[in-house]
Amino acid sequence: MKTGKTLLALGKRLRSCATVQCLGVKTNWQDYSPEERDLIRDAGKVFYPSRLYEPLFRSLGKEVFPRNYYGFMGNKIRQTALFQLLGISHPITRMYYGRDRARRILEDFSLPFVAKKPLNSSMGQDVWLIRSRTELDAYLAKCLPAYIQEYLPIDRDLRVVLLAGRVAHAYWRIAAPGEFRNNVSRGASISYDNIPAEALEFAVDVATRCRFDEVGLDIASVDARYYVIEANMVYGLEGFRQMGLKLPDIFRELEEEGRL
Repeated sequence: MKTGKTLLALGKRLRSCATVQCLGVKTNWQDYSPEERDLIRDAGKVFYPSRLYEPLFRSLGKEVFPRNYYGFMGNKIRQTALFQLLGISHPITRMYYGRDRARRILEDFSLPFVAKKPLNSSMGQDVWLIRSRTELDAYLAKCLPAYIQEYLPIDRDLRVVLLAGRVAHAYWRIAAPGEFRNNVSRGASISYDNIPAEALEFAVDVATRCRFDEVGLDIASVDARYYVIEANMVYGLEGFRQMGLKLPDIFRELEEEGRL
C-alpha cells in the first residue's frame, strides 16, 4: 500500500495525483483490508466514492468529491428540478405522468418540441424532435414519465467542462446538416473559435450554484440569452484529444493549486 498520501479516493480518477491514495471501489465492505477500512472510516473527505458508498459517507457527515455527481448522473428529471429550484436559465421543461399525457403536453407546448428519455440516456440517444401528434404518440409509448422541453432554434451548443469550479475546456458542437442534435456522436463538428467569455462565466455560475465539482455543461445561446440544457457527469473526451489535453494533467494542476 502507498504511504505518505494526504487525500483518499476510491475511484481511479485521481490515481495520477501524487498526494492521493486510491483504494479502488470494492463491491463488499469486507473486501477492504482492516487497514483500508480504518483509513476510510477516519477520512473526513473521500474522493470519487462511487454510487455505492457516496450515500453512506454523506450520511456519516463525510465530505465527498465531486459533490452532486452520482445523484445527478444520467438523471434529467433531477437536473431540471435543480435548475428550476435555483432559478437558472433553462429551456421550458415539464414532466408528465398519468393519463391524457398527449392532450396535456399539446396544451402546454407548441410544435415542434423536444422529447427525451429522462433517465440513463446519453450521446444524443433517446432524444426526439416532435413535429406531429403521431410522433408524440410514438414517443409516449416508449417513455414514462414524458420529459418535454421547448425547442431552441440553434445549430450548435457550447460544451463547457468544469473541474473544481474551473473551466477545463470549452468548445462549440456544431450540428451536422439535417440533424437537430449537437452531439459529436451524431456527426457534430467541433470548433474552438469565438467562444464568448460571458458564456464561460455563465457556466461557472451554474456549476458553482449547483455544486457540480465535475461536469460537462451544454450551453445554448438564443436572442442574447444563455441556457443550460443539461449537465453531463460522463462526457466525451474528443474535444480534449483534439487540443492535446489530458484529464490526468488537469487534475494534477488542480492538486498543485490546492483546489481538490
